[in-house]
Amino acid sequence: MSRPSFPKAVFEFQKQFNTEESCLKFLIQSRWPEGFSCPKCENESYFSIKSRGLLQCKECNYQASVTAGTVMHHTKMPLTIWFQAAYLVTTHTPGMSALQFQRQVGISSYQTAFMMLHKLRAAMVRSGRDRLSGTVEVDETYIGGERPGKTGRGAENKVIVVGAVDIRGKYANRIRLKVISDVKQSTLGKFIRENVEKGSIVKTDEWIGYNTIYKSGYRHITSLKLIHIHRVISNLKTWLIGTHHGVRKQHLQAYLNEFTFRFNRRKTPMAAFQTVLGLTKERVGPTYEGLYGVAKGKELWVHPNPSERG
Repeated sequence: MSRPSFPKAVFEFQKQFNTEESCLKFLIQSRWPEGFSCPKCENESYFSIKSRGLLQCKECNYQASVTAGTVMHHTKMPLTIWFQAAYLVTTHTPGMSALQFQRQVGISSYQTAFMMLHKLRAAMVRSGRDRLSGTVEVDETYIGGERPGKTGRGAENKVIVVGAVDIRGKYANRIRLKVISDVKQSTLGKFIRENVEKGSIVKTDEWIGYNTIYKSGYRHITSLKLIHIHRVISNLKTWLIGTHHGVRKQHLQAYLNEFTFRFNRRKTPMAAFQTVLGLTKERVGPTYEGLYGVAKGKELWVHPNPSERG
């Protein structure tokens, strides 16, 4: 058994994954590309219990769940809807808001659509991922706030986001984005150490918060021309305001994760599709309480103008 093929167009996707059975087949092929092996006794023969999404070992009767460890485990939503959500998130160029998704697939509850998309976003973050390397541009920006206000590093009621992008030739390669509490040396230095390989060239502006990063094993260059990271920040703000029309502070990091994921996998839709479904590594998505059970943050005011950065 080989890894399943991935549709190249939306009509191919709709044809390939139009039934629960076809989705289950894809899950089985993705999770056991070399053929089923019982997690308990390693026997390769099994019975399929399609109504419950289980594969029962013929040798020891162990029942392996096809969706265990994925964002779809214990879901009451049809697999066809999950597959459509994953496809839209990973291939739709401007992204997909919960309201757009709700309308497009015909889900009655906005909360259900919102929850599904956030579960998919949770699967986008891979622990232990490779650090950026080579020449890396780093800068921070200010997003949100209840209303337009002071710009730059003195901005009030806004969330600070730091970003990094490594350069290959003339083009941006991979990015990292993170919500931070301040722009102190300790905070910015920690972000760089966690996301950039030592020995890399780190280009920043002249903000004093970057003055000591050379002590951590980086070659530090200051420049007023940080073309690639400024373009990433500009595109991020445009995406937040254009696709999502503003997001809550408590959810901003999830949206940053999605933006990062989509950018870094823009050339590999098959890998992106399998990743968000949780087929490459076990991930646990957020619970409803995790999304709604905390104090609700006020809607962020997101300005699409990149000149608002510090």
